Amino acid sequence: MIIRLQNATLRPLATEDAESLAGLANNRRVADNLRDRFPHPYTVADAEEFIALVGENEPQTVYGIEVDGRAVGTIGLELGQDVERLSAELGYWIGEPYWGRGIISDAIPAVVDDAFERLGLSRLIAVVFDCNPASARVLEKSGFYHEATLQRSAVKNGKVIDRWLYARLKDVP
Repeated sequence: MIIRLQNATLRPLATEDAESLAGLANNRRVADNLRDRFPHPYTVADAEEFIALVGENEPQTVYGIEVDGRAVGTIGLELGQDVERLSAELGYWIGEPYWGRGIISDAIPAVVDDAFERLGLSRLIAVVFDCNPASARVLEKSGFYHEATLQRSAVKNGKVIDRWLYARLKDVP
């Protein structure tokens, strides 16, 4: 599935995206805002492995973010299982040269709409490190609300930190 946005396109990732993604993902400022499973340093092999992994997803839940013909980040959903099967966690990253351009602000509502319509989900969450208020603002602009502060709930770069849990419900603007 391809979703056209004002300044970008959301599309399935392809093997050819690995070099571009690795070049932008291999940035400490990007990695510092993501879970540790997002490696740093980030190599072309890491990108190839990720592309292969999400390419197996059925239904499609991860999109490459393309700007000017180049993959510059990803946005997607990790679907809930078992009793959480109508929920998913939203995650995203974009290369630092593309920060502040409104690309993620455009991408989130498109993925949210797709999640509720095509995937039939009823609840989405996103978890933000307390040191990343810009990501929290983007979520709030997209209709997510601050549901909880998860105090001392993560360790990032050797430091115990709080995380903010954001949620968005279907049929609630």
